[in-house]
Amino acid sequence: MSDHIHELLRRNLQEVFGEGDAARRRMAIDELYTEDCVVYVPPGKIVGREALDKFAGDLRATHPHFVYTPHGDPQALHDAGRLAWGSGPRGEAPDYTGLDVIIVRDRKIASLYVFLDPKPS
Repeated sequence: MSDHIHELLRRNLQEVFGEGDAARRRMAIDELYTEDCVVYVPPGKIVGREALDKFAGDLRATHPHFVYTPHGDPQALHDAGRLAWGSGPRGEAPDYTGLDVIIVRDRKIASLYVFLDPKPS
C-alpha cells in the first residue's frame, strides 16, 4: 500500500495541481480522488471533485508557468501519506513551499490537507 500512496502523492502534485489542461486535470481528479473527497487548504474546506477541480483550475490560472517540485521522497504510514514540495518558475528557487498530507480510502485520496510554509522574512 505504501507504494500506491507514494504514487497518489506524486500524481496529485503533478496531474492535479501542476496540470494546466483542464480536461487532463479533471480525468486525474476522477482517477485519484473519492467522489466525496475533502480538501483542506488555507482559504477553507473544499468538498467533492467538482469543487476541487474548480479550485485547482483557479489556482493554476494564477501562476500557469509555475512547476511543482517534490522536496524529498513521499512517506506513507498505514492509510496516510505526506510529501513536501515547492512551487515556482522552472529552474528557479520556489516562490512558496508546503506539505501535502493525504488520507486514502479504497485506494483513492479521501482527504488532502495542504500546509503552506511561512515565507522567510
